[in-house]
Amino acid sequence: MPANETLAVLMFFSFIALVFTGFPVAWILGGLAVIFSALAVVLQVDFALPIGMDWNYTSLTVDRIWNVMENWVMVALPMFIFMGLLLDRSGIANQLMTSFARLFGSVRGGLAVTVTLIGLLLAATTGIIGASVVLLALLGLPVMLQQGYDKSLATGTVTAVGTLGILIPPSIMLVLMADRMAMSVGDLFLGAVFPGILLGGLYITYILTVGFFRPGVAPAAPRETFDLQAAWDLFKAILPPAFLILAVLGSIFFGLATPTEAAGVGAAGALLLAVIKRQMNRRVMTEVLQETTRTTAFIFAVLLGATAFSLVLRGLGGDELIEGVLLGLPFEPTGIIICILIATFILGFFLDWIELTLIVLPLVSPVVANLGFDPVWFTVLFAVCLQTSFLTPPVGFAIFYLKGVAPDGIEVTTIYRGVVPFIILQLVGMLIIFNWDGIVTWLPAQAYS
Repeated sequence: MPANETLAVLMFFSFIALVFTGFPVAWILGGLAVIFSALAVVLQVDFALPIGMDWNYTSLTVDRIWNVMENWVMVALPMFIFMGLLLDRSGIANQLMTSFARLFGSVRGGLAVTVTLIGLLLAATTGIIGASVVLLALLGLPVMLQQGYDKSLATGTVTAVGTLGILIPPSIMLVLMADRMAMSVGDLFLGAVFPGILLGGLYITYILTVGFFRPGVAPAAPRETFDLQAAWDLFKAILPPAFLILAVLGSIFFGLATPTEAAGVGAAGALLLAVIKRQMNRRVMTEVLQETTRTTAFIFAVLLGATAFSLVLRGLGGDELIEGVLLGLPFEPTGIIICILIATFILGFFLDWIELTLIVLPLVSPVVANLGFDPVWFTVLFAVCLQTSFLTPPVGFAIFYLKGVAPDGIEVTTIYRGVVPFIILQLVGMLIIFNWDGIVTWLPAQAYS
């Protein structure tokens, strides 16, 4: 193996090993880029770039980072984060929980279905995993446990449904993917709508099936009268998130705004709703702005480190090495895609979605393009695969978000048992999307026609 490819392999596995040290990922990525650049200079290894290994290379790295920071698409990130955090404090979810519980509570598994529907609406308006999981846990978990739900089913439902926010648009993960793949954010947003609804439908089907065959696991709540007043309350509860969904996705679908402009519309809409509901004051605004700044800074720090890391890895020939290995597999093109997804699923046990999006996706995307697959279809499929990384131990962040706010008596092992059926449902959803690509491609095609 040539010296440059040897360094590329060492660089990639050094990153995986250092992730387990708990050191900030942004510093790991940037530090490895500096270290292996220095090794390439000392060992006089030629970079697979159209420039030599001199100050011009340093200039290229700086230029690449500068391009990331002035990218207009990335402006959508803090806007969507601000929108999600503001909605988290607006009281909308609490109204949804009360209204949906009156409608579905008397059905076996109805409370879990209620949590799922609320999670779908929150996913389409927040896009932040931590906020969705914590909010659903505080609202739905005590009610389900009080009603006699099995702890594993209750915690598994909250954890799985909370992760939909990373897939259903507006999603910060899809914004990052579009930037890394040089694709349209609008295409990914529209392509992810039906897969997100599909996963929500699989969750609800599973919950109702469990409630039907095992009523002791998901018992029905005492029946409440659902009259015209209850219907009106439900309509009023659904109206605010529906307004935001229409404002964000509708403006993109109908060509009224770019995704970045739609993010501003969503942030303004969330601010308006908070004012209308009288949830806005100086303390709330300060908390939301501080948390938005922290979250944005974390994502951009990892993004800058990953930019330097990927540039050095590609300079060492890492992308060509990976492409050669994948194309050299004794499989048909479909088999190669399956291998990529299996490897991503396994890496999701140990790596966060940000690292996988910024490091793995750009490396495998040229292979997918050479095989002739639709890039929007593959990227959404990759996103569904990454969603499982929030559910799989040991780095399943949704599990630890839930554990942090769960009532006493909820152990991590209980949550692990609860998420296993939903991980299987995720894989079923991926299988459906894999075999029927129209689930992803139909809506973007309609937008252009």
